[in-house]
Amino acid sequence: MSYTLRPWSMSDLDSLVKYANNFNIAKNLTDKFPFPYTAEAGQNFISYATNAENTATIFCIEIDGEAAGGIGVHPMEDVFRKNAELGYWLAEPFWGRGIMTKCLNEMKDYVFANYDITRLFARPYGSNVASQKLLEKCGFVLEARFEKTLFKNEVFEDELVYGFRR
Repeated sequence: MSYTLRPWSMSDLDSLVKYANNFNIAKNLTDKFPFPYTAEAGQNFISYATNAENTATIFCIEIDGEAAGGIGVHPMEDVFRKNAELGYWLAEPFWGRGIMTKCLNEMKDYVFANYDITRLFARPYGSNVASQKLLEKCGFVLEARFEKTLFKNEVFEDELVYGFRR
C-alpha cells in the first residue's frame, strides 16, 4: 500500500476527524490529541501544522487520497538543540501494513539531511508495545524507562525513551 508524506491542508479536515476520532489512537498520545476528536480540534491542529514555522516539520500521511495519519519532528532548543522529538500516529485500518515503518525511516532521512541534530528520539508509553516494536525495527534503541511518570486515562503509564543517533 502506498502513502505520501505531504503538508497538511484545511481540506484534510473531514478525513482527519474521521480517522483521529478513535480511542485506540488517542490512548497512546498526549492529551493534546483529544478523544473524542472533534472538527474544532482538527481545525486547531491543521492551523497549527500549516503555520509557516511548522510546515517543514509536521506532515500528513496521505493514503488513498485521505489524511490517514500524521508524523512530525520537533527540534529542541537550548542545551537540547542537537536533539529532535518524533511523534506519529496512523489510522487504525492501516495498522500492520508496514506503512509506519516506511514513514518513520523516511522521516529519519529527512531530519538528518535537513537539521543540525545528532539524535532523534520518541517517547512511547510502556503499554504501547506496537510503537516500541516499530521504533526498534527502525533502528531506535531503548535509552530509558521512567516508571509510572505519565498519567493518562486515570492510569499511570511508564514513559520509555527511544533514541536514534546519526
